[in-house]
Amino acid sequence: MKFATPADYEACRRLHRQHGTTYYFASRRFPLPIRRRVDALYGFVRVPDEWVDNPVQDEAETLKRLMEFRGQLVAAVAGTPPREPVLRAFADTMAETGMGLEEPLLFLDAMESDLTVRRYATYADLQGYMRGSASAVGAMMCTVLGVEMNADRTHGAHRLGEAMQLTNFLRDVGEDLDRGRVYLPQEDLDRFKVELSSRQVTPEFRSLAEFEIGRARRLYADADAEIARLPDPYRRPVALARVLYARILDRIESNGYDVFRRRARTTTLEKLIVAGGLLVHRP
Repeated sequence: MKFATPADYEACRRLHRQHGTTYYFASRRFPLPIRRRVDALYGFVRVPDEWVDNPVQDEAETLKRLMEFRGQLVAAVAGTPPREPVLRAFADTMAETGMGLEEPLLFLDAMESDLTVRRYATYADLQGYMRGSASAVGAMMCTVLGVEMNADRTHGAHRLGEAMQLTNFLRDVGEDLDRGRVYLPQEDLDRFKVELSSRQVTPEFRSLAEFEIGRARRLYADADAEIARLPDPYRRPVALARVLYARILDRIESNGYDVFRRRARTTTLEKLIVAGGLLVHRP
Protein backbone atom coordinates (compact mmCIF):
# COMPACT_ATOMS: atom_id res chain seq x y z
CA MET A 1 0.00 0.00 0.00
CA LYS A 2 1.33 3.39 -1.00
CA PHE A 3 0.55 6.41 1.17
CA ALA A 4 2.50 9.30 -0.32
CA THR A 5 1.52 11.69 -3.09
CA PRO A 6 3.99 13.62 -5.24
CA ALA A 7 3.13 16.64 -3.07
CA ASP A 8 4.32 14.77 0.04
CA TYR A 9 7.71 14.09 -1.52
CA GLU A 10 7.89 17.68 -2.71
CA ALA A 11 7.27 18.86 0.86
CA CYS A 12 10.22 16.74 1.99
CA ARG A 13 12.40 18.09 -0.81
CA ARG A 14 11.59 21.69 0.13
CA LEU A 15 12.45 21.04 3.78
CA HIS A 16 15.71 19.44 2.67
CA ARG A 17 16.64 22.33 0.41
CA GLN A 18 15.73 24.96 3.03
CA HIS A 19 17.33 23.46 6.13
CA GLY A 20 19.98 20.98 4.97
CA THR A 21 21.84 22.93 2.30
CA THR A 22 25.03 20.85 2.40
CA TYR A 23 23.18 17.52 2.49
CA TYR A 24 20.81 18.71 -0.23
CA PHE A 25 23.66 19.79 -2.50
CA ALA A 26 25.41 16.43 -2.10
CA SER A 27 22.22 14.38 -2.42
CA ARG A 28 21.43 15.79 -5.87
CA ARG A 29 24.32 13.61 -7.10
CA PHE A 30 22.39 10.43 -6.29
CA PRO A 31 20.27 8.70 -8.94
CA LEU A 32 16.75 10.18 -9.05
CA PRO A 33 14.92 7.35 -7.21
CA ILE A 34 17.47 7.53 -4.37
CA ARG A 35 17.12 11.31 -4.20
CA ARG A 36 13.42 10.95 -3.47
CA ARG A 37 14.11 8.49 -0.66
CA VAL A 38 16.82 10.70 0.83
CA ASP A 39 14.40 13.65 0.80
CA ALA A 40 11.84 11.51 2.64
CA LEU A 41 14.42 10.53 5.27
CA TYR A 42 15.41 14.17 5.71
CA GLY A 43 11.77 15.18 6.11
CA PHE A 44 11.28 12.50 8.76
CA VAL A 45 14.21 13.70 10.87
CA ARG A 46 13.76 17.43 10.25
CA VAL A 47 10.16 17.86 11.35
CA PRO A 48 10.54 16.54 14.93
CA ASP A 49 13.96 18.19 15.22
CA GLU A 50 12.36 21.52 14.33
CA TRP A 51 9.60 21.01 16.90
CA VAL A 52 12.22 20.43 19.58
CA ASP A 53 14.73 23.13 18.59
CA ASN A 54 12.29 25.89 17.66
CA PRO A 55 9.13 25.12 19.64
CA VAL A 56 5.95 27.11 19.23
CA GLN A 57 4.44 25.58 22.38
CA ASP A 58 5.49 24.41 25.83
CA GLU A 59 7.45 21.21 26.46
CA ALA A 60 4.39 19.19 27.42
CA GLU A 61 2.69 20.02 24.13
CA THR A 62 5.87 19.35 22.17
CA LEU A 63 6.19 15.95 23.84
CA LYS A 64 2.56 15.19 23.01
CA ARG A 65 3.23 16.13 19.39
CA LEU A 66 6.30 13.87 19.27
CA MET A 67 4.34 10.98 20.74
CA GLU A 68 1.60 11.45 18.14
CA PHE A 69 4.27 11.50 15.41
CA ARG A 70 5.69 8.25 16.81
CA GLY A 71 2.24 6.70 16.95
CA GLN A 72 1.54 7.61 13.33
CA LEU A 73 4.84 6.02 12.27
CA VAL A 74 4.14 2.75 14.08
CA ALA A 75 0.57 2.67 12.77
CA ALA A 76 1.82 3.29 9.22
CA VAL A 77 3.92 0.12 9.37
CA ALA A 78 0.70 -1.70 10.24
CA GLY A 79 -1.09 -0.13 7.28
CA THR A 80 -2.72 3.05 8.61
CA PRO A 81 -2.04 6.15 6.48
CA PRO A 82 -0.20 8.86 8.48
CA ARG A 83 -1.62 12.38 8.72
CA GLU A 84 1.83 14.01 8.45
CA PRO A 85 2.99 14.45 4.82
CA VAL A 86 6.61 13.66 5.69
CA LEU A 87 5.53 10.45 7.41
CA ARG A 88 3.58 9.34 4.38
CA ALA A 89 6.70 9.73 2.25
CA PHE A 90 8.94 8.13 4.88
CA ALA A 91 6.57 5.20 5.48
CA ASP A 92 6.61 4.45 1.74
CA THR A 93 10.40 4.65 1.77
CA MET A 94 10.53 2.24 4.70
CA ALA A 95 8.30 -0.20 2.82
CA GLU A 96 10.32 0.10 -0.40
CA THR A 97 13.64 -0.53 1.34
CA GLY A 98 12.59 -3.01 4.03
CA MET A 99 13.58 -0.60 6.81
CA GLY A 100 12.52 -1.67 10.27
CA LEU A 101 11.32 0.52 13.10
CA GLU A 102 14.38 0.20 15.36
CA GLU A 103 16.48 3.04 13.95
CA PRO A 104 13.61 5.51 13.36
CA LEU A 105 12.38 4.95 16.93
CA LEU A 106 15.89 5.43 18.30
CA PHE A 107 15.98 8.78 16.53
CA LEU A 108 12.65 9.81 18.04
CA ASP A 109 13.90 8.73 21.48
CA ALA A 110 16.77 11.23 21.08
CA MET A 111 14.38 14.00 20.06
CA GLU A 112 12.25 13.38 23.14
CA SER A 113 15.32 13.40 25.39
CA ASP A 114 16.17 16.90 24.16
CA LEU A 115 13.13 18.15 26.05
CA THR A 116 14.56 17.16 29.43
CA VAL A 117 18.32 16.52 29.12
CA ARG A 118 20.27 19.77 28.91
CA ARG A 119 23.85 18.65 29.55
CA TYR A 120 26.03 15.53 29.24
CA ALA A 121 28.53 14.65 31.94
CA THR A 122 30.88 12.55 29.79
CA TYR A 123 31.57 11.89 26.14
CA ALA A 124 30.22 8.36 26.66
CA ASP A 125 26.93 9.93 27.79
CA LEU A 126 26.92 12.15 24.71
CA GLN A 127 27.58 9.12 22.50
CA GLY A 128 24.48 7.52 23.98
CA TYR A 129 22.47 10.48 22.76
CA MET A 130 24.20 10.53 19.36
CA ARG A 131 23.39 6.85 18.87
CA GLY A 132 19.83 8.02 18.27
CA SER A 133 20.29 11.54 16.94
CA ALA A 134 23.09 10.78 14.46
CA SER A 135 24.23 7.15 14.19
CA ALA A 136 20.64 6.03 13.64
CA VAL A 137 20.40 8.47 10.73
CA GLY A 138 23.58 6.99 9.23
CA ALA A 139 22.13 3.50 9.54
CA MET A 140 18.83 4.61 7.96
CA MET A 141 20.76 6.25 5.13
CA CYS A 142 22.48 2.94 4.36
CA THR A 143 19.08 1.24 4.20
CA VAL A 144 17.78 4.00 1.91
CA LEU A 145 20.72 3.37 -0.42
CA GLY A 146 20.05 -0.36 -0.34
CA VAL A 147 23.65 -1.28 0.44
CA GLU A 148 24.40 -4.59 2.11
CA MET A 149 25.20 -4.13 5.79
CA ASN A 150 27.95 -5.79 7.80
CA ALA A 151 29.81 -4.90 10.99
CA ASP A 152 32.37 -2.68 9.20
CA ARG A 153 29.78 -0.76 7.21
CA THR A 154 27.62 -0.26 10.30
CA HIS A 155 30.67 1.03 12.16
CA GLY A 156 31.45 3.45 9.32
CA ALA A 157 27.88 4.74 9.12
CA HIS A 158 27.77 5.30 12.86
CA ARG A 159 31.13 7.10 12.89
CA LEU A 160 30.19 9.38 9.99
CA GLY A 161 26.91 10.28 11.68
CA GLU A 162 28.74 10.95 14.94
CA ALA A 163 31.37 13.10 13.18
CA MET A 164 28.71 15.23 11.49
CA GLN A 165 26.73 15.58 14.72
CA LEU A 166 29.82 16.64 16.67
CA THR A 167 30.56 19.17 13.91
CA ASN A 168 27.06 20.56 14.40
CA PHE A 169 27.56 20.77 18.16
CA LEU A 170 30.75 22.78 17.68
CA ARG A 171 29.23 25.09 15.07
CA ASP A 172 26.07 25.67 17.11
CA VAL A 173 27.48 26.24 20.62
CA GLY A 174 25.97 29.74 20.78
CA GLU A 175 22.58 28.73 19.38
CA ASP A 176 22.36 25.77 21.75
CA LEU A 177 23.15 28.04 24.70
CA ASP A 178 20.18 30.18 23.64
CA ARG A 179 18.05 27.02 23.92
CA GLY A 180 19.47 26.22 27.35
CA ARG A 181 21.48 23.24 26.08
CA VAL A 182 25.16 22.31 26.17
CA TYR A 183 26.27 19.38 24.03
CA LEU A 184 29.99 19.58 24.78
CA PRO A 185 30.71 17.08 27.58
CA GLN A 186 31.05 18.55 31.06
CA GLU A 187 34.21 16.51 31.62
CA ASP A 188 35.82 18.37 28.70
CA LEU A 189 34.61 21.75 29.93
CA ASP A 190 36.10 20.96 33.34
CA ARG A 191 39.34 19.68 31.85
CA PHE A 192 39.91 22.91 29.90
CA LYS A 193 38.39 25.14 32.60
CA VAL A 194 35.75 26.60 30.27
CA GLU A 195 32.51 28.29 31.31
CA LEU A 196 30.42 28.64 28.18
CA SER A 197 27.97 31.12 29.67
CA SER A 198 30.59 33.87 29.28
CA ARG A 199 30.42 33.37 25.48
CA GLN A 200 34.03 34.46 25.19
CA VAL A 201 36.72 32.98 22.94
CA THR A 202 39.29 32.64 25.68
CA PRO A 203 42.57 30.72 25.37
CA GLU A 204 40.89 27.96 27.37
CA PHE A 205 37.97 27.82 24.95
CA ARG A 206 40.36 27.69 21.99
CA SER A 207 42.05 24.67 23.55
CA LEU A 208 38.69 23.00 24.11
CA ALA A 209 37.61 23.69 20.53
CA GLU A 210 40.88 22.33 19.15
CA PHE A 211 40.38 19.17 21.20
CA GLU A 212 36.80 18.62 19.96
CA ILE A 213 37.76 19.42 16.36
CA GLY A 214 40.51 16.80 16.57
CA ARG A 215 37.99 14.29 17.90
CA ALA A 216 35.60 15.03 15.03
CA ARG A 217 38.34 14.71 12.42
CA ARG A 218 39.34 11.31 13.81
CA LEU A 219 35.73 10.19 13.47
CA TYR A 220 35.63 11.34 9.84
CA ALA A 221 38.88 9.50 9.15
CA ASP A 222 37.47 6.38 10.80
CA ALA A 223 34.50 6.48 8.42
CA ASP A 224 36.54 7.04 5.25
CA ALA A 225 37.42 3.40 4.59
CA GLU A 226 33.76 2.42 4.40
CA ILE A 227 32.85 5.41 2.25
CA ALA A 228 35.50 4.22 -0.23
CA ARG A 229 33.80 0.80 -0.35
CA LEU A 230 30.35 2.11 -1.25
CA PRO A 231 29.00 1.21 -4.71
CA ASP A 232 29.94 3.68 -7.45
CA PRO A 233 26.57 5.51 -7.73
CA TYR A 234 26.62 6.31 -4.00
CA ARG A 235 30.29 6.81 -3.14
CA ARG A 236 30.74 10.30 -4.57
CA PRO A 237 27.62 11.93 -3.03
CA VAL A 238 28.44 10.51 0.40
CA ALA A 239 32.08 11.57 0.07
CA LEU A 240 30.96 15.04 -1.01
CA ALA A 241 28.77 15.44 2.06
CA ARG A 242 31.60 14.18 4.26
CA VAL A 243 34.19 16.57 2.82
CA LEU A 244 31.89 19.60 2.88
CA TYR A 245 30.75 18.94 6.43
CA ALA A 246 34.32 18.53 7.62
CA ARG A 247 35.08 21.90 6.01
CA ILE A 248 32.86 23.47 8.67
CA LEU A 249 35.61 22.58 11.15
CA ASP A 250 38.06 24.50 8.95
CA ARG A 251 35.71 27.50 9.01
CA ILE A 252 35.50 27.39 12.79
CA GLU A 253 39.29 27.58 12.89
CA SER A 254 39.49 30.38 10.32
CA ASN A 255 36.82 32.30 12.28
CA GLY A 256 39.14 32.27 15.28
CA TYR A 257 36.94 29.67 17.05
CA ASP A 258 34.19 32.26 17.49
CA VAL A 259 31.12 30.03 17.51
CA PHE A 260 29.18 32.53 19.62
CA ARG A 261 28.80 35.36 17.09
CA ARG A 262 29.72 33.78 13.73
CA ARG A 263 28.14 30.75 12.07
CA ALA A 264 30.66 28.58 10.24
CA ARG A 265 29.45 27.58 6.79
CA THR A 266 30.68 26.63 3.34
CA THR A 267 29.88 28.81 0.35
CA THR A 268 28.15 27.72 -2.84
CA LEU A 269 31.40 28.27 -4.74
CA GLU A 270 33.27 26.06 -2.32
CA LYS A 271 30.64 23.34 -2.71
CA LEU A 272 31.02 23.48 -6.50
CA ILE A 273 34.81 23.35 -6.31
CA VAL A 274 34.77 20.34 -4.00
CA ALA A 275 32.18 18.58 -6.17
CA GLY A 276 34.30 19.21 -9.25
CA GLY A 277 37.38 17.89 -7.51
CA LEU A 278 35.64 14.66 -6.60
CA LEU A 279 34.68 14.19 -10.25
CA VAL A 280 38.35 14.34 -11.19
CA HIS A 281 39.76 12.43 -8.24
CA ARG A 282 37.77 9.30 -7.46
CA PRO A 283 37.07 9.04 -3.70
